[in-house]
Amino acid sequence: MNVAVLKEGAAESRVALVPETVARIAKAGAAVIVEHDAGRRAGFDDAAYRESGAQVVQTAEEIVPGADVTVKVVRPTEDELRLLRAGSVLIALLAPLGDPAYVRRLADQKITAFSMDAIPRITRAQSMDVLSSQSNIAGYKAVLLAAATLPKFFPMLTTAAGTIRPAKVLVLGAGVAGLQAIATARRLGAVVSAYDTRAVVKEQVQSLGATFLEIELGADAQGAGGYAKELTAEQIETQRRFMLQHIGASDVVITTALVPGVRAPLLITEEAVAAMQPGSVIVDLAAEAGGNCALTVPGQTIVAHGVTIIGQENLAGTLPNHASQLYSRNMFAFLQLMIKDGELNVDLNDEIIKGAMLTHAGEIVHQPTLAALQKTGVSS
Repeated sequence: MNVAVLKEGAAESRVALVPETVARIAKAGAAVIVEHDAGRRAGFDDAAYRESGAQVVQTAEEIVPGADVTVKVVRPTEDELRLLRAGSVLIALLAPLGDPAYVRRLADQKITAFSMDAIPRITRAQSMDVLSSQSNIAGYKAVLLAAATLPKFFPMLTTAAGTIRPAKVLVLGAGVAGLQAIATARRLGAVVSAYDTRAVVKEQVQSLGATFLEIELGADAQGAGGYAKELTAEQIETQRRFMLQHIGASDVVITTALVPGVRAPLLITEEAVAAMQPGSVIVDLAAEAGGNCALTVPGQTIVAHGVTIIGQENLAGTLPNHASQLYSRNMFAFLQLMIKDGELNVDLNDEIIKGAMLTHAGEIVHQPTLAALQKTGVSS
């Protein structure tokens, strides 16, 4: 069994497998072939891969056609896609609901494709949970960006010239990224409050030393698998009115609210931005999905009404060394399900494999993707 590790494009600094994990795969009896400089931007040079037991080659053309399994962080480029042979396995963050037509192409090419962001969030799959490992990093980095941008201290300081009050930080969304943002802001000394539509996270927020804001929406908003579910129009309007007061009183707002497969919910209106004090900061972790703030420009940092709005995408990728280590460990845990005595063995009855599988034997087998294709009018 051969596992191919490809170099990512210019916009992605992470790598799918790091040398530490390559050594574990080799011990399991599989061969790993790495494209030249695949891990360089994450701090892992070719020599480290060779020492771990991998073979390093110059181009993707040398390894992909013969690979049993190809692993990446983000989906393959057009050129890479053409290299994948029928019957081989592809594993990456394929984001199928964002581009279901791409999944149709994988099926047409008879690729068995797995998306790391589709792995079921069950107890047995915790070690494979890429969304959690990468969101953790994003939540941490969001607070550092806010602290570096805000023209105030985060902690309370008592000096001979008087006392400086701590910054007030509001975190919207208390999933993995939000909880890490809360913890990081608290470590920096800020006064932190948080809001989430799921009442079940209240104790987690409070355990980190933050205040949990509560609003009556008429129903809890936790959906299947622990994800947030989409709110009704009435619930969204109630939520926005409630948040206006709290956003206006905050020095920093970090938004993390995402609903799989749809545009990120709008939590911060332009009116709310205008209510904040000049110099305040918003870090929108949902920028890639349209943003939680009405004024967010994905991939850019702007100033509106005197407020800095940071819409930087792929924050996990700005810490590529540790992000790659965590992603690689998630990947290895998933690969272990398919490596049997050094050979590829895909158990179609395994709950995790079934949940993460998008295409197999020329068919799309991922039900959410099929539903998304029907909505777009593309033949499934």
